[in-house]
Formats: sequence, structure tokens, C-alpha cells
Amino acid sequence: MRTVVFAAPYAMESTLRFLRATAALPDIRFGLITQESPESLQAKVGLDALDGYARIDDALDSDQMERAVRDLAGQLGGRVDVLMGILEPLQEPMAEVRHRLGIEGIDPETARRFRDKAHMKSVLRGAGLPCAAHRLADSVESALDFGQSYLPVIVKPQAGAGAINTLRVDSLDHLRSLVTTVRPSAEAPILLEEFVQGDEFSFDSISVGGQHVFHSICEYAPTPLTVMETPWIQWTVLLPRSLDDERFMRIKSAGPDALTALGMSTGMTHMEWFRRTDGSIAISEVAARPPGAQFTTLMSHAHERDFYSDWAEVSVFGQFEPPERKYATGGAYLRGQGQGNVVAVEGLDELQDELGDLVVEARIPGMGQPKSSSYEGEGYVVLKHPDTEVVADGLRRVVSTLRVRLGQGS
Repeated sequence: MRTVVFAAPYAMESTLRFLRATAALPDIRFGLITQESPESLQAKVGLDALDGYARIDDALDSDQMERAVRDLAGQLGGRVDVLMGILEPLQEPMAEVRHRLGIEGIDPETARRFRDKAHMKSVLRGAGLPCAAHRLADSVESALDFGQSYLPVIVKPQAGAGAINTLRVDSLDHLRSLVTTVRPSAEAPILLEEFVQGDEFSFDSISVGGQHVFHSICEYAPTPLTVMETPWIQWTVLLPRSLDDERFMRIKSAGPDALTALGMSTGMTHMEWFRRTDGSIAISEVAARPPGAQFTTLMSHAHERDFYSDWAEVSVFGQFEPPERKYATGGAYLRGQGQGNVVAVEGLDELQDELGDLVVEARIPGMGQPKSSSYEGEGYVVLKHPDTEVVADGLRRVVSTLRVRLGQGS
């Protein structure tokens, strides 16, 4: 029987789906590290689902996490075999604790290659893999020198996640104003990256024992950066039924090679990549965690398989049997227009009449619901059909017809 510890600072719904799938595995002792109170855990998880838990103040503090793992080892009657969690900022502290306690899994250097985006791109470029030009600028002069060569550029955190806290800069004056305010230094550099023109996709994969065994590709519309820059815009992702598309040929080779270069062993990864107008590709960044934004749900519907449970089995037992992709699926993300709480959801009846048979999952915003702080928005709709174009057309109809209005009403 394996002893498994899951790190989840807060019991968010996206985290709970992975947590519950792991807790349901057979032949394990299951412990939780969290910042939640026992009362909150009881309401959100149910303490009877846990064989043990440890509460800490800061899950990003590796010393606190190590003490919690040692505590849980005592509660669960033996050494911890697996330390796991889905949040990207947790990957480095978990790797450090694994190293200290001799727990299998991603080690600190591998975790750094995935988290430090400048280091990641240097590793990928050193392996001959295509990625956007970048510079980790430690001075105003260095940042402006890069900008003069590559404008427009993207400015992002060195250890970012997706498009969060990412900014597009189109002019040298804007860049000069930004870096003069930030004042990058050797202790606090900023990452600048070439702005790649083209379509953006994900490459979501599963590796077992260092071998690439599965991948899924989805297309963003519009790109995540546009979504972050335009808070009201509703966006979609499409998982085509067939991946035998000329657009995907290069990433199907480069993606696994990138994971090998970064040292991926066992688990699920989320890669973002671009296809330029000339057909060339550029890898943007890779995360050693499952994808967010309902992507795991979409993959589950596309394959008629529970990928939450698959991730848990891969992480705990190193087992995975690649399934057949039977459907195209897609997600439309509903983002409110205005400020305040949800006061109206328009176009819902029309869409239900038109797309009812395609909808397999939905979270429709409720009246009075506060504006979300997440880029996913106030809700989502998931569509599924054997024909990719049917799903693509349906997604376009959702985001062009359904409107979430925000205001001061309740």
C-alpha cells in the first residue's frame, strides 16, 4: 500500500477534482497538506475522505511542507511514497521536499527548468528546439537593447504561469517607461520575449518513466495574451477529433523532444506553443502539471475517459493506457461585461434550443454572482460532437450569442 500526500493550499473546485480522484484510488493511504481550517475542509472535502491531514501557514515554504510531510508519515504509519499537487507555484517546494526526504518524483533541478522560464528557453534552445527569442534582463540598458531588436515584445515574470502577469509592449517609449519604473537588476531581473505572430495551441501530455506516451492538442481563440489584455472578451478552446493535421506535424516531434530536454519523468505537462504564418513553430513555455481552464474535463469528454483519475494513477502508480480519441470537444468561457455582480445572462434560451444536444457540461453564471478574478470568467460551456467543425461552429455561436451582464444589482 502506497502512502500519498497531496498538497493543496486551498480547496478550490479545480483542485478538488484532482484531489477526489486521488483519494479514490485503491490501496493507498491518503494525506493532505493545506492552509484550510478543519471546519473548511469538512465542508469542502469531508474529513472522512482523508487518512490524515496537516495544516500549515504557507504551502510555498519548503521547510513548513517538510515538517507537514514528516507529520503525515507518522499519522499514516510509514514513509511517504508520493508527494503531489497541481498548482504550478508548488512544484519547486515539493521537489525540494522530495529531495530532502528521498521521495520519488521530479527533483529540484528539473522543477527549476520548468519554473524558470528564461532557464527553460535556454535549455530548449541548447537542445536545438524552436522557441521565441528571449532575454533575462538585469538592467534597463539590457531590456532596451533587446527591445530595439525584437519589438513588439512580451514582458513576463521569470517564474510565471501561462499568460498571468504578462504584458505586451509595442513601442520603445513604452518599454523605456516600464523598465525605468521596474528597474530590473541582477537580484530582480525581468524576462523579455519575442512576440510571436501566429496561432496559439497547447500540447498537453503524459509521460511515464521518461517516455512520452500520450498527447492532446487544443487551439486557443483568441490567444491567452489577448484574453488577459481584454477582460470582457469571451474565448474558446477547441480539441479537434483528429490530430493528423499538417499544422500539428512539427509539434508532435518537437513537443516530446522538449520534455526530454527538460527532464520530464512521470506525470502530466501543459505546453503552450505557436504556429507562425510561415508554418514554423515556437514553443512558448511548459509546465510540469496538469492544464487548467477545464482542459482536463475537455480531454475526458473527447476520450470518454476520466483524465482526473488518469493523472492520479500516473502520479501514484506510474500507470497509463492511452485511450482512443472519439470526439471533438471545446470550451467556451463566459466573461461578464461591466463591473459588479451578475445581473443578466442573455441569449441562453436561444442557445439551448440551437445547441442543446451538443452541451455535455456547463456552469452558467447565477444571478448575483460576483465578478470572477480568474481569466476563465464567470462560467463555461463544454460542447462535444464527432465532427470537429460542428464543435467549432457551436463554440463561435456561444461566444457571439451569450452575454453575461454585470452591474450593481443583486
